[in-house]
Amino acid sequence: MTDTDFADRAAIADLMARYTINGDRGKLPELAACFASDGVLEFPGASATGRDDIVRVLSSGPRNPLLTLVRHHLTSSLIEFEGADRATGRTYFQVCTNAGLDHIGVYADRFVRLGAGWHIAQRQVRIDWQSPDSLFRRFEARH
Repeated sequence: MTDTDFADRAAIADLMARYTINGDRGKLPELAACFASDGVLEFPGASATGRDDIVRVLSSGPRNPLLTLVRHHLTSSLIEFEGADRATGRTYFQVCTNAGLDHIGVYADRFVRLGAGWHIAQRQVRIDWQSPDSLFRRFEARH
């Protein structure tokens, strides 16, 4: 692995951490800034294109008042580069809430290097399992 490869992997890992931590803290504009200006976020039941739309979609709908703590934990991650300015990734995640393990899934990502560094071009959130005691709305798990 070259120094450039290492630096690019570290930059993408930082990008994913910024997305995760800002989302858990409710800082949606900062989460949306992790995307390219025309970036796409897809998750069960919704899709958004562009930073403003991502903020709008993530802030719409009711929130369960029992949900007082959310922590996304990234686990295994595989990043593959497609030239100098594009990459794909698959990253497993677990979501814990004040009620315990809530749901697990995978992020299927396309990344792009722009003038300001790496950004998410497209993120597909796939849910593999959800607790029957989940504090989130019901997701359709993929099988």
